[in-house]
Amino acid sequence: MNIKVMNVIIALVTLLLSTNVFAAAPIKIGALFAVTGPAAFLGEPERNSAEMVVNEINRAGGVKGHKLELVVYDTTGDATKAVQLATKLIKDDKVVAIIGPSTTGETMAVIPVAEKGKVPLISCSAGSKITDPVKNWIFKTAQNDSLAVGRIYEYLQKTKQTKVSILTVSDGFGASGREQLKSQAAKYGITIVSDDTYGPKDTDMTAQLTKIRGSHSQAIICWGTNPGPALVAKNVRQLGIKTPLFMSHGVSSKKFIELAGDAAEGVKLPSGKVVVADLLSGSDKQKKSLLAFVKDYQKHYNTEGDHFGGHAWDAVMLIRNAVDNGAGSAAAIRDQLEKTRGFAGIGGTFNYSTTDHAGLGKDAFVLVEVKNKDWVLVK
Repeated sequence: MNIKVMNVIIALVTLLLSTNVFAAAPIKIGALFAVTGPAAFLGEPERNSAEMVVNEINRAGGVKGHKLELVVYDTTGDATKAVQLATKLIKDDKVVAIIGPSTTGETMAVIPVAEKGKVPLISCSAGSKITDPVKNWIFKTAQNDSLAVGRIYEYLQKTKQTKVSILTVSDGFGASGREQLKSQAAKYGITIVSDDTYGPKDTDMTAQLTKIRGSHSQAIICWGTNPGPALVAKNVRQLGIKTPLFMSHGVSSKKFIELAGDAAEGVKLPSGKVVVADLLSGSDKQKKSLLAFVKDYQKHYNTEGDHFGGHAWDAVMLIRNAVDNGAGSAAAIRDQLEKTRGFAGIGGTFNYSTTDHAGLGKDAFVLVEVKNKDWVLVK
């Protein structure tokens, strides 16, 4: 057989293999992200990360011969719209799993839809109530706000700051955080001397902060998602308040620093490790995955991968692992998710079980601080 004929045969075989690699039916995954609207700083990196990792999985041959097909809808951060789109994903698109939504309020609204439709939902939101108590079809990748509160309180206890003022946004995320801040205070010897809220659309919090200034608190904890916390940071500086300011993990991205500007300097908060990946010790089990994710996201979108995009990356990979372990149906994926142990993702090392659908421990968080317009580890 001459070389030309051999080359033709090789080319034909390669073509046949490439056209048949996805001969099996695609596995359809739904995604609900707030790509636009006030919560776009969450939803856009989530959407980007999910699409990025799905495309990479498919380019590598898919999972057991199956292509992953991602069906993404923009909820705009609206709970009613999220419910409508979740219903569409289950009834019309016939997905076997749903990733998202981006916010706690949306997720709580969508939970009954996923439970009734018997489709596993992996939320990218932080509220503890999403998985506590455990719901059969509901999982999450965002670190629990209960763990975030504990990380702040541990630091305050260590530094003997016992009198605290809390300022929380009046939405699902803020309400869940406020509940945790109040319920855990006594455990750490913390006294809450001022407890106030602000609206998601409020543009000035000087009234609440003026009250806090007179409360003799040793620390201020603001619980919310952008842009509110950035406005709080600016108002604190404008009022000349010197009390240390802490934020929730809901602003753990460069977007907060961008929005708050110089007022972000010195703000501390609990965060997933991805924002300080390069500062982690070489022995950290997550470091390799974190650095790869940051580099990959930078290559695709010309900006650093963040804490929020990581939630979606984890969700896709958890589903991929479930399929790789033989799951093809919604029920089988649910069962495999619940068996996940030791998965070192972006948000932490996941260990789901029948009694834990959040899967993360307090080691998923580090305490970070803004210095010179960047994140650094608080020792």
